[in-house]
Amino acid sequence: MTSNQTGHRKKLLLLCLLISLAMAGLMCRLGYLMLYRSAHYSAMAEDLHQRERTIKAARGRILDAGGTVIADNRTVCTISVIYNQVKDREKVIETLCRELGLEEAQVRKKVEKRSSREIIRTNVDKETGDKIRNFHLEGVKVDEDYKRFYPYDSLASKVIGFTGGDNQGIIGLEVVYESWLKGINGTILTMTDAAGVEIENTFEDRVEPVAGNDLQISLDVNIQKYAQQAAYETLERKGANRVSVIVMNPKNGEILAMVNVPEFNLNEPFKLNHEEPAGLTAAQKQELLNQMWRNPSINDTYEPGSTFKIITAAAGLEAGVVSLTDRFSCPGFRIVEDRKIRCHKVGGHGGETFLQGAMNSCNPVFIDVGQRLGIDNYYSYFEQFGLKQKTGIDLPGEAATIMHKKENMGLVELATVSFGQSFQITPIQLVTTAASIVNGGNRVTPHFGVKAVSADGTMIHEFDWPVKEHIVSPETSATMRHILECVVSEGSGRKAAVAGFRIGGKTATSEKLPRSLKKYISSFCGFAPADDPQVIALITIDEPQGIYYGGTIAAPVIADIFQNILPYLGISNSSDTP
Repeated sequence: MTSNQTGHRKKLLLLCLLISLAMAGLMCRLGYLMLYRSAHYSAMAEDLHQRERTIKAARGRILDAGGTVIADNRTVCTISVIYNQVKDREKVIETLCRELGLEEAQVRKKVEKRSSREIIRTNVDKETGDKIRNFHLEGVKVDEDYKRFYPYDSLASKVIGFTGGDNQGIIGLEVVYESWLKGINGTILTMTDAAGVEIENTFEDRVEPVAGNDLQISLDVNIQKYAQQAAYETLERKGANRVSVIVMNPKNGEILAMVNVPEFNLNEPFKLNHEEPAGLTAAQKQELLNQMWRNPSINDTYEPGSTFKIITAAAGLEAGVVSLTDRFSCPGFRIVEDRKIRCHKVGGHGGETFLQGAMNSCNPVFIDVGQRLGIDNYYSYFEQFGLKQKTGIDLPGEAATIMHKKENMGLVELATVSFGQSFQITPIQLVTTAASIVNGGNRVTPHFGVKAVSADGTMIHEFDWPVKEHIVSPETSATMRHILECVVSEGSGRKAAVAGFRIGGKTATSEKLPRSLKKYISSFCGFAPADDPQVIALITIDEPQGIYYGGTIAAPVIADIFQNILPYLGISNSSDTP
């Protein structure tokens, strides 16, 4: 009996010891969790009981040179549901289907999905969003958002660009200046119980969004309108594929207008600007959209033709291998090695000075200037003028010049390059180089961005653009201005003349590859006033029907644009000068 009692005591002691050890272990574990892991579990509890919704930040606006808003925001709504907070699912489904015009199966799938938040629809107009909010449906959230809005629809569409569903830039200035335009989103934090149901009368934590900065650009809405109207009229009248116009301040590279018609509607960027062919696959439509969004002034290269004679003339004058009074003979062609290269005037221009050759746009004269320069010298000027590098314009996808390698350049290639054939550049490269030659000899960087300002107008950042000085001497620049003024006043560019204004410029008619197709690009590059250029413009007309000579169909368009914009820019009529 005594031995049995002793055995029981041992068992009880052992049990007490085990219980004490277990209690000690639990106490240690509890102490560890409370002292060392408290922050972790507090965060988990907070995460369980908090619901976070994003408050979208307003994207910065884009303003033209005069402060006119050309890219703005419209308030829209995002409609979402929180599964655990929905009390009457059938009523929610029926209401959202009716007000949003959605299929029942689509809405039901989202309402019945067990998730912390399910978005039903974005970019809902504010009136509809407010109506849904006023139904006070439990579990349905109506959050205000912003959608990009372009007041001028298609104006400068390929320059401004557009944003996607997440309000991020996709093309154009919208994507280049994304970091300046985008804001910082805010949040709304609400408290819920473990089941995810909001707790009434609890504090709502709200972090306000920060709006993006406004971007002011050099583009002028009125000049863009003038140029775009003229381009569309030319497109229709000549049955061309497209017409592009660039208007720039040659002194600092600020672009006042850039037109590429046909443009597209920025408020409907995924809708083709022409009738959609039947049976398109998604991939085929995307390719058509990519082509529609493409900016040929920046993204495409072409053979410039005779407008490039501006560069050859400037190189020849700068190198001292030609002067205005040097005499040449044009029988209608030049023989270079085994090639007979013709002038546009079949019978030739006969005897002429260099100035007359430029006024006549005579190919043999410019071939001779190129031969005088030689391959090494010509190539060095090509690089000196900046033609081997991209312009650095603040638009995406700028194409590079396609030029013969120096070691592959023979006398025939030198001859054809001298009058603008057998290589390719972009329109922006041509007008920038021409501007740099006539502005006194300073290579400018073409650009749109001027400054970023806050919503209240406070200066945030002023954009700075590099200038390469003295690509030609001031004397050569002055001579080039004189030559190009004579081209308009007495030569092949006479149809670019504007009464009362001194205009300089150069015409071009370049034949596209393959030559056998007999398709052309007609162009004209002009500037005013000729003695002190304040504005320069380039028009390219792709595959005009009927008459295709640049002096006949391109020069008058620039004259029309200048007639409208020169008084607008405050450039005085020379006939008014005492």
